[in-house]
Amino acid sequence: MGYTVSIIARSEREARIAKSLLSPIGDFDFYEFRSKHSKLPKIRISIDVPVYRMENFRTFTDQAEYITKEKKPSNFFAAGQEVESVQQVQHDMLARLARRGIAGSIVPVIDVLEREKQREPLLITRSGVVVNGNRRLAAMRELFFDEPGQNSELSHVDCAVLPADATAGEIVDIEAGLQAKQETKLAYDWIGDAQLMSRMVELHKDASDVARRLDRGEKEIRNSIQALAEADLYLKEWARAEGEYSRVREEAEQLFKDLPRRLDGKDAALQAASRAIAWTLFDNRERLPGRVYDFNAAFGKLASDVMERVSTELGVSTEVVDKGGAGDDFAVDFEGEDTATSYEAVIELLKDPETKDEAVDALIEASQNAIEAEKGQKSGEAALKAVSQAHAKLMAVDISRATPGTHAAMKKQLEGIEQLARLLVKKIDTYGQEQQ
Repeated sequence: MGYTVSIIARSEREARIAKSLLSPIGDFDFYEFRSKHSKLPKIRISIDVPVYRMENFRTFTDQAEYITKEKKPSNFFAAGQEVESVQQVQHDMLARLARRGIAGSIVPVIDVLEREKQREPLLITRSGVVVNGNRRLAAMRELFFDEPGQNSELSHVDCAVLPADATAGEIVDIEAGLQAKQETKLAYDWIGDAQLMSRMVELHKDASDVARRLDRGEKEIRNSIQALAEADLYLKEWARAEGEYSRVREEAEQLFKDLPRRLDGKDAALQAASRAIAWTLFDNRERLPGRVYDFNAAFGKLASDVMERVSTELGVSTEVVDKGGAGDDFAVDFEGEDTATSYEAVIELLKDPETKDEAVDALIEASQNAIEAEKGQKSGEAALKAVSQAHAKLMAVDISRATPGTHAAMKKQLEGIEQLARLLVKKIDTYGQEQQ
């Protein structure tokens, strides 16, 4: 059992802080408030006075995970800043972060504080909400609780106090200025980082302004926000695990940052197909011969090829709907007809528990084959390989085992294949004569 949070009422906190401000222990030079140098008053108060700030982007992912797993309302943390039980949950999250470091580069905060005690003041509001230093406060509380004799000086904490008129938006900017710039501090996970960027764009209405404030590129800002939206869509629509960011925190950053570029310029049907391919590959990444990154082309420029291969393997057609209403027209458009393709049948097979295993196998194979075929095109052997694969698949078809209800659709497909084969033979003859 660690430190137990006990909240002091807001009015009492404000009174204690106001009293301490009458005789501050010094000034603190601060450069992240309203883009100018400020001398903030520094005070020393009891360690139980400050409260954790709940709009904390370092703990955003953990907060969302907790809300989901514990079935709490979506505003559990936002509405719980003055609630002891919520502050306790936040403390436990921050204490875990304080014990986390990066081997060879970042030493855990709690180890530094145990050795050096407090070197830099916390930054708080006039009501005692910690704007910067939440992890340090959690670590100091844990250290004082564990060994009050050895850590007696941590019974009180030094705090620099912001002006009374500091706004919620300015506090977000301060967090960004202090924590989110690309430095050697313990980094936010990519979800929290993107959430902070999203919040800042919401506040400032200008991605270029946010990029300037964070010393980052505008493209990076926009891509991170798009990646977060894609991750949210994956969790909600595909994984059925809305808010469970731990599923995408460790290994998914590159995928979700690549995905928006792979979707750019595609129609809605092909975007849905690309997402289904990417999500399936991510879910089954341990079965891939390499990283998901190596399969970017499969859900990028080769997405339609991959889905056609999967549909052929699984015996379903990519439903072609004539925009004039003739929904039964054959899939191949030889006369330039205005058609639209749907991959919903394939996507449903990838989602259905009863057909998922076979469909996933087909998709992984199709992705590998499509990528290999593209590589083969550069060597001049792709066409032969594609024709050989098509021939082998047709040889494996057993009409006697086909459901009678599929005969008509199958006949249309075969007639189309026959017509296409004749066209390809003519092209071979034409190219052969040209080369003689």
